Amino acid sequence: MRKSHAILVTQDLSKEFQGFRAVNGVDLSVEDGTVHALVGPNGAGKTTLFNLLTGFLKPSGGRISFAGQDITGQPPERIAGLGIARSFQVTSLFAQISVRNHVELALQSGSGLGHRFWRTDKVMRRFSGRALELLGEVGLADLADRPAGSLPYGQKRALELALALALDPKLLLLDEPTAGMGLEDVDRTVALVDRIRQGRTVVMVEHNMSVVGSLADTVTVLQRGEVLTAGPYEQVKSDARVIEAYLGADVA
Repeated sequence: MRKSHAILVTQDLSKEFQGFRAVNGVDLSVEDGTVHALVGPNGAGKTTLFNLLTGFLKPSGGRISFAGQDITGQPPERIAGLGIARSFQVTSLFAQISVRNHVELALQSGSGLGHRFWRTDKVMRRFSGRALELLGEVGLADLADRPAGSLPYGQKRALELALALALDPKLLLLDEPTAGMGLEDVDRTVALVDRIRQGRTVVMVEHNMSVVGSLADTVTVLQRGEVLTAGPYEQVKSDARVIEAYLGADVA
């Protein structure tokens, strides 16, 4: 059995906004090859912590390391270049560009050619095969030539996952992957994340605790910017402090 090790570690990580500590001394350890969920009630500091991990905010104190390398305070593009990809809570697709072209552009951006929309069809065709493979991974291969804007919400989120996978990340960060979805789309997304986690590490911020229970190997619960508890889902959901933090909300 392969010995696991931490691929992402934070030590005493903090973020202060005008005297208010949104994240306060967080120690986090994410094991390689696992799904790690960040949960907590509104205002717990989940989004701020996520933005610190991805470089969209610079910490007020503490350290972040990825694959043994200090990435504290590095910009998002630098962090992405090290093998960390992020899927956002709010979709940001180009409505008239095809599903396939979205993925081709993402592949191009990771190839060293950069984001250049004037690239010729010949240049872009080199990415077409891999684009279709990635679309197959997320269940969109049959929709490759449709405009992205015509996709229903759940499929737009699947396309965003394909864009993140185009960067061939070691670590995939998912920001509320099931937010705004109906039950059918939630079930599809859970199955999708379970499929694409193979060979990757996933960190996700997620409110839906049934999704967390289905996917997460480890759950870190935040409250008022601090780690309340961490461990396997079955252990965490029964913790009296977690139940109290959710003010009686159903966390089972």
